[in-house]
Amino acid sequence: MDKAISQDGTPIAYDRIGHGPPIVLVVGAFNDRATGAPLAAALAAQFTAITYDRRGRGDSGAAAAYAVERELEDLGAVIAAAGGAAGVFGFSSGAALALIAAARGLPITRLALYDLPLVADGPLGRERRRAMPGGAEHAANLAALIAAGRRGDAVEYFQARVVGIPADVVARMRNAPFRPALEAMAHTVVHDATLIGDGSLPLGLASAVRAPTLAIAGGAAHPFMRETAEAVARAVPDGRAVTLDGATHDLVPEVLAPVLARFFAAPA
Repeated sequence: MDKAISQDGTPIAYDRIGHGPPIVLVVGAFNDRATGAPLAAALAAQFTAITYDRRGRGDSGAAAAYAVERELEDLGAVIAAAGGAAGVFGFSSGAALALIAAARGLPITRLALYDLPLVADGPLGRERRRAMPGGAEHAANLAALIAAGRRGDAVEYFQARVVGIPADVVARMRNAPFRPALEAMAHTVVHDATLIGDGSLPLGLASAVRAPTLAIAGGAAHPFMRETAEAVARAVPDGRAVTLDGATHDLVPEVLAPVLARFFAAPA
């Protein structure tokens, strides 16, 4: 493990594996750098794959107040540690962070996004909005639960109200062996909800991305994400979309690594 120091002095823990052009993996809610480790290992034969703990998670530090700008600075510090420029792969809410970073001009050479959880203006997106209202209030509601010490309730709020997991499935997961780990990381879902905002895909932001971009959707994940991937590909000047048939909202190296390796190895 190494640490990069972000602009506000927060240490950001990261692991590096492999040799070749650098790729930074940005993970999503309830994830830390261990989540991306198997995918990093699958890419290590061709690339230097870097996984890191977003602030407030794992071995990284945290500031008193959260802001998206601080997370952008964290990613910038990791890219600097990677050599000053890198390919970036973002997963779920990490894909939202990666998209913002590329649009803001961070030195991202190529950008891959998997299951970006933002809603495009299409029939599937409108259906998602009807089923999951109140997006703009999620961060404040989650922050209130954390402040009250109700970490378990924050976990379930995020699962049900933000992700859309059915209530009976949320109830069954209360006794799952991974539940304590989710509660330990519960404060960071405020960060993810802040990143997602009202849930809308900002097409103006996407159109500002200059890096070649691959928007990937899992064929067995939320249907609206396929529509989102296609919208991103249309908005980014050098963008394309792909749906991986049968792929779920999980980082499965055998599914993702070949697609990512082809994309990140492509000539400029």
